[in-house]
Amino acid sequence: MGPSLRWGDGEGAGAKVIDADYYELLEVERTADDGVIKSSYRKLAMKFHPDKNPGCHDSEARFKAISEAYDCLRDPQKRAAYDRFGKAAFQNGGGGGGAGFEGFSDIFENIFGEFMGGGRGRQAGSRRGADLRYDLEISLEDAFHGKATEIAIDVSAHCEPCGGSGAKPGTSARQCPTCGGRGQVRAQQGFFVVERACPSCQGAGQVIVDPCPACRGEGRVDRQKSLSVNIPPGVDEGTRIRLSDEGEAGARGAPAGDLYIFLHVARHALFEREGTALFARAPISFTTASLGGTITVPGLDRTPHEIRIPAGIQSGKQLRQRGAGMPVLNGRGAGDMVIQIEVETPTRLSAKQKELLEAFRATETGDECPQATGFFAKLKDALI
Repeated sequence: MGPSLRWGDGEGAGAKVIDADYYELLEVERTADDGVIKSSYRKLAMKFHPDKNPGCHDSEARFKAISEAYDCLRDPQKRAAYDRFGKAAFQNGGGGGGAGFEGFSDIFENIFGEFMGGGRGRQAGSRRGADLRYDLEISLEDAFHGKATEIAIDVSAHCEPCGGSGAKPGTSARQCPTCGGRGQVRAQQGFFVVERACPSCQGAGQVIVDPCPACRGEGRVDRQKSLSVNIPPGVDEGTRIRLSDEGEAGARGAPAGDLYIFLHVARHALFEREGTALFARAPISFTTASLGGTITVPGLDRTPHEIRIPAGIQSGKQLRQRGAGMPVLNGRGAGDMVIQIEVETPTRLSAKQKELLEAFRATETGDECPQATGFFAKLKDALI
């Protein structure tokens, strides 16, 4: 791991860590990843911070040392140089050490800032605009073939006269004197230091002395704009399409949010969809069901599909046409078309048809419909 730690007199004003290896200081292996190094640094920094160990020069010295070690190892380039040359890589003007003493509020921000929405130098004025949602209904045919369409939305857009800055053309915003451009001010609350948005600039870090008359200093105005939307083949109910930077504009020149288009597929007169499969019900005559034949079903691909009906087919039987279903979204191939057969009993018969059916009934032996014959045989046995 490198040279062992040697500590000075813990009570002396000059107590310090001598020839300490950065990995030993942070109590990690040389193969540790960034997450392990950061986690160990947080724990040790909180443990040895001088504000938590008042009057202990040893803790202060170790805090400085671990801060120096972390400052080096968290930077990939510095870490690579240290692994190869040690501290010599940063001598003679190198940039590896010298973390020095920080106030407790600073180290608290460094350690926990990313979890609390903080971050040094971060300004609320740089926040991007809000994301927007648009619901678009399409037909099943549009979902099958894909479609390019235009939509119109009401949205906050960057003000053109001031370029989104909020300042009157020819002028510019000035640094906020209250927060010095940070966008945040600090307040002491007992042991902790709390940051909040600057009340003077509302977190923007800048103030506008002479606002733009078109947007009244907001940097954005409400307007309607048209957008082209490309709907790919195979989309389904709830498919989401994102248009980057087409959402609400950020205040005073900040980036715009995104527009999310949620697709809703209208109910179809013939087909129902399940994934990439298309389902339809097809009524056929009892003679076609008995003798067999063919039916033609128009597909969403605008192609007539001929479905062969086997003789003796029963209601509820499903016949599958491979590859005639919905296309795979952003992929290759397509699902199947599934036709469910419904045998229709005739209700309007001519005298001739009735005569022919009576002649047919006279020739029945019971073998023609084995399920019906079997059912009534079981029913008779049950009643005896």
